[in-house]
Amino acid sequence: MTTDERFVRSPREGIDPETPLGVRNEIVVGPVTDWATDFSHTEPEWAADPYPIQDELRERCPIAHTERFGGGWLPTRYEDVAAIAYDTERFSSRAVVMANFRPPKETAPVGGVPPISSDPPFHHDARKLLLPAFTKTAVSRREAATRALCHELIDALAGQDVVEAAHDYAQHIPMRVIADMLGFPPEDGRKFRGFIEGALEGVNLPPEQRMANMDALFDYLLDQIHDHLERPRDDLTTYLINAELYGQKLTSGHVAGTIALLLIAGIDTTWSAIGASLWHLAKTPADRRRLVSEPELLPTAMEEFLRAYAPVTMARLVKEDTSFNGVEMRAEDWILLSFPAANRDPAHFDRAGEVVIDREVNRHVAFGLGIHRCVGSHLARMELRVALEVWLERFPEFSLADPEAVTWATGQVRGPRTLPLRVTPAAR
Repeated sequence: MTTDERFVRSPREGIDPETPLGVRNEIVVGPVTDWATDFSHTEPEWAADPYPIQDELRERCPIAHTERFGGGWLPTRYEDVAAIAYDTERFSSRAVVMANFRPPKETAPVGGVPPISSDPPFHHDARKLLLPAFTKTAVSRREAATRALCHELIDALAGQDVVEAAHDYAQHIPMRVIADMLGFPPEDGRKFRGFIEGALEGVNLPPEQRMANMDALFDYLLDQIHDHLERPRDDLTTYLINAELYGQKLTSGHVAGTIALLLIAGIDTTWSAIGASLWHLAKTPADRRRLVSEPELLPTAMEEFLRAYAPVTMARLVKEDTSFNGVEMRAEDWILLSFPAANRDPAHFDRAGEVVIDREVNRHVAFGLGIHRCVGSHLARMELRVALEVWLERFPEFSLADPEAVTWATGQVRGPRTLPLRVTPAAR
């Protein structure tokens, strides 16, 4: 057993980011009566197709409101999303998942999963710790293994006319990459999926159940941390255990919280982007055929998929009562920063509602804006590019086996959860 006293406490006592519960609110579920005054990102129609809702709000009520989750706001214009993302004086990142309770103010500026939950000035230093692992050079070293994994996954689909592209392909790519980076057992992928669903899709669960889900995650992380303490190796977990900030080693909460962030966000976002891209190509044969015949266009097309199907929406909390663009926001109100809505704002993008795979100017915000722009963007781009390259090489012809069977994740990371595709393998 390790002698490092930072990691001898239970998660509930030391590293659970949602302890204590803080402000608790009633669970509010059910049909939306008016998206301008009663929005909910957890409803099935939002998961199935949020874009018409966002477009309608942008014209009628660009900053929507809800009393669900204890009160929150949803800006849908690019300029509003950007302004809030850059305004760290009035809006806190101490909680980035809009749920039915808020962590207490005392958790700032670190938050439960630094650096994404951190406010300035702590955020800058916590983020800086992670940068070496996510440079283009560091990411490039993982490309060969990622490509080999993609081929391995497709080999396992041999003989099937209809394959489950979300379950059996897209999700496994970031799971394996992140597990390898952290030095976690690759066979734990099923556990990772459960942690993701508990953290991102279970926001309407009672607080006690949500805490139990987080306890399960942090129990697992403590086991992995203890294993790394006993058997140090060259990976990101050992790096974080040994890292120092302000002349001291990181606290247990910082180490475990950062690993939780990498495990959950690093998997679900990329899994969703890969799945959404395959879904588009399956239902748009002209784009699929063009990419097969012009593979050099894929990097440009990939950026358009990220714009049009941006998977991530982040939350902020209003620090104090404030007025923003004509609406009066209360302290502790949620704000959902919908990067997907910003990416489809016609005031910022030509043909915003269309997917233009040869779009030359594409300053999308799929990876966020401001100080919290995704630190893993190089890794996500590499995984998405390789996943699509290998799929198009091995399955140059594919289509939706049953459009009605496609399902999408609810909550703040949106991507296909079931994606049955009819495939025709390439001649080899």
